[in-house]
Amino acid sequence: MARTPRTVRLVVDTDAANEADDQYAVVHALLSETLDVRGIVPAHFGDARSATSMADSRAEVDLLLELLGRTGSVPVADGAPRALPDERTPVDSPGARLIVSEALADDERPLFVTSLGPLTDMASALLLEPRIAERDLTVVWIGGPSYGGIWDGPKPEFNLSNDVHAANVVFGSGVELWQVPRSVYTRVGVGYAELEERVAPCGRIGRYLVDQLVAWNDEHHPRAIEHRSLGDSPAIGAVLNPQGAVWRRRAAPRFLDGRTMAEGPDPERTVLVCEEFDTRYLLEDLFAKLRRATAG
Repeated sequence: MARTPRTVRLVVDTDAANEADDQYAVVHALLSETLDVRGIVPAHFGDARSATSMADSRAEVDLLLELLGRTGSVPVADGAPRALPDERTPVDSPGARLIVSEALADDERPLFVTSLGPLTDMASALLLEPRIAERDLTVVWIGGPSYGGIWDGPKPEFNLSNDVHAANVVFGSGVELWQVPRSVYTRVGVGYAELEERVAPCGRIGRYLVDQLVAWNDEHHPRAIEHRSLGDSPAIGAVLNPQGAVWRRRAAPRFLDGRTMAEGPDPERTVLVCEEFDTRYLLEDLFAKLRRATAG
């Protein structure tokens, strides 16, 4: 008898055209039978690389669904085209409205929103409908600088820097928040040789995942490189297997800019911060699901 898995609801908010790792996280979510993907929200990623970054992410999401043979199988609702102007004003969008609708739905299953880019759409949803913070809703964010004095390099953390206002809205709200900071998401390393052996043979989607990753590295890295961190994938892994991470509950900080944190306004407000993730499980689960989905 076929097994009908229990599921949790998931909305994936993704700046899919920004780099080359969102694609792996989106595919992983879609291939996971315990995740009922209720929608994908293409997100902006600032204007430094493109004046149409949200639209670029939408095109990338549509392409991934087409390569998987799943066009039309999941709602895709455009997110905000730009960052919040301040911490009081939402940028309304179909994506933010989708999050609100799912959070308020009469459904006993928990809802997770994985934010793989800036928190603009999640913050807008909270500003549009503050009641959603009281629902069975967990936000999992890939972003923010490292804690504990770990050196992050000279550049601001990218996802945070693309909407500091939004991060402060979400961190200051009452919503349950799991954060995967830069010290963790940069350590999901995989090499070209392994990708060629494990991912490239998996149909059109496998070949595309590898080729677009190598092409992005070739264009953006100043030195020779043959690896990449699939840094957005821990968000999906955390929903699939929360015990695969080491978590520390911390007082929610306030962000001053794209790299600097200060003490938050409410010492009672806490967030779960990921300090380590089981990358063996994470990568092997993705590779096995890709192979199974494209077999034959």
